[in-house]
Amino acid sequence: MINRKIAIMAGFIVIVLLLVEISSGNLMRHTTALMHEVKMQWRDMNHPSLPGLEGEGLLLMDEDTGNILFSINDTERLYPASTTKILTALITLEKGNPHDLITVGKEVNLRTPGESSAGLKQGQKLRLKDLAAAMLLPSGNDAARTAARYIARLDSGHSMSPEASEVYFASLMNARAKELGAKSSHFVNPHGLHDPNHYSTAKDMAMIARAAMRNKEFRSITAEQKHTAALSHVTFTNRNKLIQSGSEYYFQGADGIKTGFTDEAGYCLVASASRQGRNLISVVLHSTAEGVWLDSSKLLDYGFKLKQ
Repeated sequence: MINRKIAIMAGFIVIVLLLVEISSGNLMRHTTALMHEVKMQWRDMNHPSLPGLEGEGLLLMDEDTGNILFSINDTERLYPASTTKILTALITLEKGNPHDLITVGKEVNLRTPGESSAGLKQGQKLRLKDLAAAMLLPSGNDAARTAARYIARLDSGHSMSPEASEVYFASLMNARAKELGAKSSHFVNPHGLHDPNHYSTAKDMAMIARAAMRNKEFRSITAEQKHTAALSHVTFTNRNKLIQSGSEYYFQGADGIKTGFTDEAGYCLVASASRQGRNLISVVLHSTAEGVWLDSSKLLDYGFKLKQ
């Protein structure tokens, strides 16, 4: 009975908004926004325990058990943007040694205007662990390309062009994703720049993140607010505002994992937090600039309040 009253009220609000827009002559311009508002109100009615979530694909997982504690559209195919680098870093750390010495090559010349970068330069030397930090913290596409080139050569036994390395590395990504049960995903590059054939789901990203957090080096890196490379002494700053103690979005116990953004993917965040021996992973895909932090905090807070 209560839900029916809420539905009637929501419908009334939408009708009023439509009438206002028609009278102002802005109906076409604001139709998308109105439909989004209707969608959000309908979602809140169906998920009253967590109202106001803005992400398109959402999921909360108990990291220790793998149990899903909350989800909305968790199997919907969406673009993961730079959360892709969770899988890239995992494969890099699994197939390489954290202390391997890597020389940045001409793959850095593939950089496109405006993309996220760790500021790597051709000829620069980095340990593999520092290269992983360069892709995970400042979200360096250049670091992801360098890792792909290095691992492709290591795994295949021969050198390749930067472009061929990405293709080879993508095959490793798809194989590893399937091994982890992420069977609704397909990756074509190591960094997450938009491609219509590069997609995942909130559920798949949670499974990939859970596996990555079992890697000691990976877990250590994603929990850092800053990471200083051992050889060059370059410092990489974590873009994850849930981890940054001075951020307005700081979340107590947050210890990972990876941000992401493209115009097509919206704002994305795969986050993790630990409190009193409990470890949670949240996934938010296609949210807003502020919503991605608020969504993640709401999901994690909800999880910690649930009885075990």
